[in-house]
Amino acid sequence: MKHLKSYIIIFTGMTLTSLAIGLFYIPNGIVTGGVSGIATILYPIGVPPGITYAVVNLFLLFFSYKRLGRDFVIKSILSVIVISSLVQVFSELPPITENIFLATLFGSLLFGIGASLTFIENANTGGTDIIGRLVQSKYQYFPIGTLLMIIDGFIIFVSLIIFQNIDLALYGLFGLFISAFSIDFIIDHLNSSKLAFVITDKGQEISNLIIKNSRRGVTILNARGAYSGERKNLLICALKNKQIPDFHRMITETDESAFIIFTNSEKIFGLGFYVYK
Repeated sequence: MKHLKSYIIIFTGMTLTSLAIGLFYIPNGIVTGGVSGIATILYPIGVPPGITYAVVNLFLLFFSYKRLGRDFVIKSILSVIVISSLVQVFSELPPITENIFLATLFGSLLFGIGASLTFIENANTGGTDIIGRLVQSKYQYFPIGTLLMIIDGFIIFVSLIIFQNIDLALYGLFGLFISAFSIDFIIDHLNSSKLAFVITDKGQEISNLIIKNSRRGVTILNARGAYSGERKNLLICALKNKQIPDFHRMITETDESAFIIFTNSEKIFGLGFYVYK
């Protein structure tokens, strides 16, 4: 069931990405970089976008086999087949809009959301994702974002030379910014959690209740009030945002005088918390 859910999310992400490329980018000549940008550049001269997407990605995977391994390449080939097929199908349908601004805005949002859904399930959409993994496998601390921006910028520059339309190039940069922002925003939101600090006289009782009802671990520390000098328990618990209401209710029902502090946490590593990259 868990694997089925993962596959559904990945396929949904690939479908949204392909929709953005086939129904918004390609028919309007919008180049935001990556393999989709190359497909958009070659489309006016009669090269099917699905073929371009497949050939460029298979070329990259051929050179990344030794470095990234057999499992990664096989999974990526399956992704390439799915996306290439979807891009080709969608590119043959009438475009959603011929307004360049709307096409850039909604296409980039769809692309960012689709790519995010794919990334959070540890899959990829090919193209610059493969280049990023390839470089990072050899140079772990290399600024991949900078490299990909250079590659995407170069592809947009090529589109400017070929189409000789500065407006399209600027829209491409605009779309690149929107999709990158969307990806970062969604992944950062998924990584965001809460850290709860609870000062109480009933530390063990509350801890047992939390572990039983929420399957979250709790750390108990001994504490002493600086003013009153009274001995207390300090509970520390990491939570997902959606768990906060139930967590708050459990504590107040057990100890009405408990003092609770919630603070934001950008990333939490460990059991029950997965950091999306």
